[in-house]
Amino acid sequence: MVRVIFVCLGNICRSPMAEAIFRKKVQDAGIEKEVFIDSAGTGDWHIGKVPHEGTRTILERYKISYEGIKARQVTEADVQDFDYIVAMDADNVRDLQAIAQSKKAEINRLLSFHPNAEIFDVPDPYFTGNFEEVYELIDKSCDGLLAHIRNCEGI
Repeated sequence: MVRVIFVCLGNICRSPMAEAIFRKKVQDAGIEKEVFIDSAGTGDWHIGKVPHEGTRTILERYKISYEGIKARQVTEADVQDFDYIVAMDADNVRDLQAIAQSKKAEINRLLSFHPNAEIFDVPDPYFTGNFEEVYELIDKSCDGLLAHIRNCEGI
């Protein structure tokens, strides 16, 4: 089974949105038994909380389930166990690399899978309030990530 984890700062806006969107894409592709998807945050402020209201609202608008998603903090075990570690921004990458002391984990920024992004980091809607922009960036990037994983893993 291929294991994918999305990581942002607090795990209530961007990474749970990416987890939910990617789950839907994987289900629509009929490969949900071959891909495990999770999300986590580098910080511990929101552990146990459901996604932010703005994230829930945008996911509901696009009829994407976020059932069962609750904030948690990324661990060294996550860095060891996941095949694809997908960060939302450069700060997340730096924090993940510090956690990944005993493994040279491959950590990619989500927008590296976007076909024509003009930015490198997914903006944090917790601070900007622009959940629609973030949804559009994540949605397109998840298409590219799924294509990449299917190609690399032969699924």
